[in-house]
Amino acid sequence: MRIIRYLKIVPGTVALVVCLLVVQAFTDLSLPRYTSDIVDVGIQQSGIEHAAVDEITDETFRALCMMVPEDDETTLREAYAQGDDGDWHLTDEGAREREELDGIVSFPLVAVHYAAQMPDFDLAQAQQAYDAGMLSKDQIAQALDQAKSQLGDSGDALVDQQAIAAARAESEAAGVDVSSVQMAYLLRTGAAMLGMAALGMAASIAVGFLAARAAAKVGRTLRGRLFRQVVSFSDAEIHRFSAASLITRGTNDIQQIQMVSLMLLRMVIYAPILAIGGIVMVSSTNAAMSWIIVLAVVCLFVVIGILMSFAMPKFKIMQKLVDRVNLVAREMLTGLSVVRAFDRQRFEEERFDGANTDLMRTQLFTNRVMTFMMPSMMLIMNAVSVLIVWVGGSYIDQGVIQTGDMIAFITYSMVIIMSFLIIGMVSIMLPRANVAAERIDEVLAARSSIEDPSEPCDTELPQNGGAEIAFHDVTFSYADAEGGEPVLSHIDFTVPAGTTCAFIGSTGSGKSTVAKLVMRFYDATEGSVTIDGIDVRELSQAAVRRTIGYVPQKAFLFSGTVASNIAYADESMGEERVKEAARIAQTAEFVEAKEEGYDAPISQGGTNVSGGQRQRLAIARAIASGARALLFDDSFSALDYRTDATLRKALADSLGDRTLLIVAQRVATIMDADQIIVLDDGRMVGKGTHRELMSSCEAYREIALSQLSEEELMGGDAA
Repeated sequence: MRIIRYLKIVPGTVALVVCLLVVQAFTDLSLPRYTSDIVDVGIQQSGIEHAAVDEITDETFRALCMMVPEDDETTLREAYAQGDDGDWHLTDEGAREREELDGIVSFPLVAVHYAAQMPDFDLAQAQQAYDAGMLSKDQIAQALDQAKSQLGDSGDALVDQQAIAAARAESEAAGVDVSSVQMAYLLRTGAAMLGMAALGMAASIAVGFLAARAAAKVGRTLRGRLFRQVVSFSDAEIHRFSAASLITRGTNDIQQIQMVSLMLLRMVIYAPILAIGGIVMVSSTNAAMSWIIVLAVVCLFVVIGILMSFAMPKFKIMQKLVDRVNLVAREMLTGLSVVRAFDRQRFEEERFDGANTDLMRTQLFTNRVMTFMMPSMMLIMNAVSVLIVWVGGSYIDQGVIQTGDMIAFITYSMVIIMSFLIIGMVSIMLPRANVAAERIDEVLAARSSIEDPSEPCDTELPQNGGAEIAFHDVTFSYADAEGGEPVLSHIDFTVPAGTTCAFIGSTGSGKSTVAKLVMRFYDATEGSVTIDGIDVRELSQAAVRRTIGYVPQKAFLFSGTVASNIAYADESMGEERVKEAARIAQTAEFVEAKEEGYDAPISQGGTNVSGGQRQRLAIARAIASGARALLFDDSFSALDYRTDATLRKALADSLGDRTLLIVAQRVATIMDADQIIVLDDGRMVGKGTHRELMSSCEAYREIALSQLSEEELMGGDAA
């Protein structure tokens, strides 16, 4: 799945988490065994673990030597040494071979202490006959085998249990304090159990810490990649995905991925480790009841499969519904003043309620489906517990297993079932996270339509003076335009360095599109746009935008201060440079009138200043960048005539060597331009000075006369 690939961001942490999960699983799977030992050995067996006890009376030892084969008798005599008290004591070598000794002495020890229960075997008579040479070891072995065969199929298990009981009786006969042995065993096993629990707790804490950090790093990395990708997008890609969807992908979708990444590291990897370990432990405890586990797992998968068949289709559409809610909310908040102006609050509320209700219904459906999971799982778990007790009870009655083994089996069964339950629950969450991952990958895989060349010609650009900007037979159409209708057709002009060129035309004539082509927000469909004779496609985007200071049609300010907005191009910009840019943009007066001056706060979007002040601050930002050309995309529309004229004069006086490109609606703003380009329906219908166009271009003359009188137009500066 896509989401698992994201864990490659933190390979070292994943490896460490897996190691810690193995440790945690080992400790978790060890605790039931300790519980079983405490019940079986510590309580039922009084702490006696082996049939080959530490101390045996001389009478019992001689009887054991009689009943075991020659080779086993040699091993037995080498494992014990007779003490001064006449009893036989286990040696260090014997302690090392205790498992083998248990197999040798188990049934003979039972025969010694429970001879009365073996009617076909008389121990005292056999002892006398053996001492008199009338009975051989083989004959004794045959008699013991015959007595053992009478125990039936459960003979071995009963012998093991009776051997421990006989060992306890033998220890008591040898004068051993069995109560002390029992308490020592309980304390030793309890301490080991506590130590194992502490180790598991430490591993669990470490896994939780590392998993949380790893998931957070995955989220941070993805957000960083997504943000860098979105920043590199041209306007075409922004429109393709939509701002609302990009916001959802960068927040909700990545949050889903981060949450599931945490669950993958904390639970999903742990579940199979625990399940495999539990199956191994169950098999070693009692393979006869393993069919119960198989039955439980099958029931689990049936329940999970049914629930997933209902829930998964809804999970796949949930993210799109979140997108819709985000889109409606963003539109309503952005256009709140328009909504109020037209008294459409009720309509917008209903529109939002519709999108919100669709999401709510989908979430309610999935949540209701998921509510069946836990009761179903609990029913299966409790049914399995009852079945284990029922079957295990009969096994205990037959002597096949002990009580502690059944307790351990129940615990291991619950561990296995819970592991598969975790896998099932997460598998239902994964489809939604996978949808989120697909949406993130879609953005990350998208190639921007505007890319830097492999070897940009940035060094060929002059460093000083104005920039020459030219359009060479440029035709442009938007990729998603109906029928591929061009927005601009065969536009051809040159703006010499240090001159002012203005663009004017009716609404929709293509003026702002010209500005976007100059800034290389889009690339020309045909023809070329050059800066200082170099095609902008051969320059890096950074070089283009360092060369041209841009003031957008809709002035936008960032949250911060006046100074931080003006110095946006270079945060280390000096105070004098900021103030000079503010002076030229006619911003200094109203800024210095504020109590905080240039440290006055600016809210997001500049909503706490007027439209004219916002435009002037945006102009100051472009001036402060030090660009060789300034592009004003209808950036004087909110200024009064007096401020407009003053600003244009300041630009001419202070930035005379810079190239100015002005997109405007007002003729008064561009009358003094060295060159005016007139656009109409995407075509260039006029080019020249104000006076030349008044006499040669009917479209320009109509626009001009609609705004100013004949006298003002022919008199020069109308301001």
